[in-house]
Amino acid sequence: MRHRSGWRIGVILALVIVSGIVLYLRPFNLGLDLKGGVHVVLEADPSASEVTNETMSGVVSIIERRINALGVSEPLIQREGARRIIVELPGIHDQQQAIDTVGRTALLEFKDPSGKTALDGSYLRDVRLGTDRYGQPAIDLEFDSEGVQLFAQLTTRYQGQATAIVLDDEVLQTVKIREPILEGRAQITGGMTVEEARHMVVLLQEGSLPVPMQIMEIRNVGPTLGQDSIDRSFRAGIAGGIQVLVFIGLSYKLPGIVADLALLVYVMIVLGILSAIDAVLTLPGIAGIILSVGMAVDANVLIFERVKEEIADGKRLTSAIEAGFSRAFATILDSNITTLITAVVLFYVGTGGVRGFAVTLGVGILVSMFTAIVVTRSILNIVADKHPDTMAKHFRMGGFRRS
Repeated sequence: MRHRSGWRIGVILALVIVSGIVLYLRPFNLGLDLKGGVHVVLEADPSASEVTNETMSGVVSIIERRINALGVSEPLIQREGARRIIVELPGIHDQQQAIDTVGRTALLEFKDPSGKTALDGSYLRDVRLGTDRYGQPAIDLEFDSEGVQLFAQLTTRYQGQATAIVLDDEVLQTVKIREPILEGRAQITGGMTVEEARHMVVLLQEGSLPVPMQIMEIRNVGPTLGQDSIDRSFRAGIAGGIQVLVFIGLSYKLPGIVADLALLVYVMIVLGILSAIDAVLTLPGIAGIILSVGMAVDANVLIFERVKEEIADGKRLTSAIEAGFSRAFATILDSNITTLITAVVLFYVGTGGVRGFAVTLGVGILVSMFTAIVVTRSILNIVADKHPDTMAKHFRMGGFRRS
């Protein structure tokens, strides 16, 4: 018993240390409600001939790929009605950057000297950030097989004349065609910063929106509100945690102290896992963590009450602990599985903060089972071996009285 509990304690300590290192090296990303950012409402342009469900789904998909390529953490992108899309970008406070990211159609066109479109961005096979012959930022374009033919026709037919490269009706560059370009490569240059060029590469890589979108509303969510929410949630979590630790300690005495240690291990491992998977912390996510702490405590109370019943039936302490854990396991498993199913459903059907709540709740449930069955049991066995009489006495005295 001691040997098995000893190596388990070693594993538990290793998990706590690793969790602490992860938390130190990878601090949490904060969501819009805590970090602040930009809230944008887009609506399909009334001039669009036909706006279908498939068209709007395509818009959502392209906007999502654009935002992900720019590295924005935990964006919220959701449909509202038949023609509107809501986008929330945590950590982005520049409204123009938000407009350029989600609102631009990003339709790239190559115009012939008469102003007619010879080919567009739908023929692009590759777009990369490059440099021009002077070392300045540029955008390198490569066309697919059909685009190669169209570009060759354009540069052959209008050799010696000027052609324009246009993005969303804005002329990016006007160049004189000196010779036919048959390999299907082009370059956009002209006074761009590296960030501007990178942003344009993202827009062109992900393709143009299937329907033009209008910005109906754009506003900043201030970080001051976010910091206030963090402070309030932190104080509430600390106060609630201390009350739970004190309550369990006073109710069960020595077994309660064991449960308190297991609870601290639980919190450390949960935070370490959430940090390791780059979970984004939101207010609903914090609520999920606090709720899962309550469930972890509930599992320990259930186990202790079972052990208490076994001791009352005349079993020795070690046998009572084994029987108590065995009897409580099925109940703990059933309750946690039903809650875990709920968390999975919320994750797949929810958006934004609801998904954040589901993630923290799901991780918390899985870790709570580990701490209740492994951590509490290992520490309890070690303490019971060293102080069997005291442990048995406190089990008889502690817990809840039944009338």
